[in-house]
Amino acid sequence: MTNTTRRKFLSTAAVGAAAAPLAAPALAQSTITWRMQTYAGPALAAHVIDPAIEMFNKIAGDRMQIELFYADQLVPTGELFRAMQRGTIDAVQSDDDSMASPTDVTVFGGYFPFASRYSLDVPVLFNQYGLNEIWDEQYSAVGVKHISAGAWDPCHFATKDPIRSLEDLKGKRVFTFPTAGRFLSQFGVVPVTLPWEDIEVAVQTGELDGIAWSGITECYTVGWADVTNYFLTNNISGAWAGSFFANMDRWNELPEDLQTLFRVCCEQSHYYRQWWYWGGEANLRVNGTKMELTSVPDEEWAQVENAAVAFWDEVAAEGEVQAKVVEILRKYNADMQKAGRPYRYG
Repeated sequence: MTNTTRRKFLSTAAVGAAAAPLAAPALAQSTITWRMQTYAGPALAAHVIDPAIEMFNKIAGDRMQIELFYADQLVPTGELFRAMQRGTIDAVQSDDDSMASPTDVTVFGGYFPFASRYSLDVPVLFNQYGLNEIWDEQYSAVGVKHISAGAWDPCHFATKDPIRSLEDLKGKRVFTFPTAGRFLSQFGVVPVTLPWEDIEVAVQTGELDGIAWSGITECYTVGWADVTNYFLTNNISGAWAGSFFANMDRWNELPEDLQTLFRVCCEQSHYYRQWWYWGGEANLRVNGTKMELTSVPDEEWAQVENAAVAFWDEVAAEGEVQAKVVEILRKYNADMQKAGRPYRYG
């Protein structure tokens, strides 16, 4: 099947699933059209991507339109990178880890344990501590444009049974990210990989005991708060690190002003998430009625934080690029600790 035919087939097949709600109904013959897939399902995408693409399409008008597809609608999330590299999909919103990028920085996407404490840590690391340049080099080498990185919510446990000690984690079957699962397995957590849309039912049927994929805002937004009973306030990361990517050829074909417009809309998306998650996490902890908050004592949770130090060493030993990123993370976190409050407490 040719690439063009496959693209047409995928677009047609997705219509039945209402996969492209942001597509313009009628376009000029000269209009540039892109297919973009996000890691997020429709309910979450309404906040993490829809506003930015709606803005882009409104401003670009007949010059360019982006058809947005949600989690797994064109290809499974784990195949997003390859589909974008081939040109089946023109652009992607995801973390490196979930879409299985064949780069040396993939392990740092999503939730790299304790790399960040707050959401603002992520853009500072990329824009002021050199991660942008490393990501650009890594993705350029494999035919993909890394456009912009930003922060999402912290990584907490949402579970059917309460977590009040590390012992309670043992044997828990949890939906989480690849690297987070690799790290958490030392505490007896059993990482489970399933399509995003199947998670709620998997918790209901007992296939999963919980989720370590988000903060409390997403639990309420996507329905997970309806099938879990407890929310652990301790987290393994202060913010998910994700990015916008594009097929390099498609990106290079765009006029400079449309490239700039796309970047601006990505930045708007980053800003939206900063306040939506920050306010949402606090509001739902205080006013949410669906989940009981639990916590592991700080002195006990320190074992998890200390394990992250050894995990960073393990990753740094995997290669020169990994070692460079870990060095940056160490430098950054040391700087924040020295800066004191409000950058770091204790």
